[in-house]
Amino acid sequence: MAVVFSDDEFQLAWIELDEPRLDGWDFFTETMGVKVYRLYHKDSGLYEYKAFGSLTGCSSEICADVYMDLNYRKQWDSYVKELEEKDFSGQKVIYWEVKYPTPLSNRDYVYMRERRVLEKDGRKIWVILAKSTSVSQCPEKKGVIRVKDYKQTLTIENDGSGGTKVFLNYFDNPGGMIPTWLVNWVAKTGVPAFLTDMKKACSNYSSYCKTNK
Repeated sequence: MAVVFSDDEFQLAWIELDEPRLDGWDFFTETMGVKVYRLYHKDSGLYEYKAFGSLTGCSSEICADVYMDLNYRKQWDSYVKELEEKDFSGQKVIYWEVKYPTPLSNRDYVYMRERRVLEKDGRKIWVILAKSTSVSQCPEKKGVIRVKDYKQTLTIENDGSGGTKVFLNYFDNPGGMIPTWLVNWVAKTGVPAFLTDMKKACSNYSSYCKTNK
């Protein structure tokens, strides 16, 4: 079964790049020119996040390629324990194990993703959608907690000044016995750290490609 997201999901993602839908959302933090908002989920006690802004000094083409390049991410993301694309009878999924600090157990994800390049009124917009899934051929590991509720949307385009205009929508429930306040605190500190690492990864990507492609 192929990875499939609806056309409507892609359309809504690029529209929100221009017209953020923030009814009920609270402003959370701002870093590197990116504003982060959050929405409380009563059922889990966790927050869903949206981020809007620009990453200076990296084009959207490079940003999209860096985001999709799993082998490269294993080099620049220090939290990756394992990351690879797997094919199960034609269904392609990503397996991703994330390092957690002791004494917490690592988390892992099995998810689908799809990238499309949309052209609207002369604009070129990259949309990447991802969401958790379950496949019997990828069972849970002993000592690692499977994240079963995960989704992410990344929408980007060139901002006209050599940078990238960004919209990011993100939620995951790491499960286990982690206090919700700790999960939410990590999210607040993790967004700036990820953006910093992502920007550095974009600047180094051409050098990586010359030696590894």
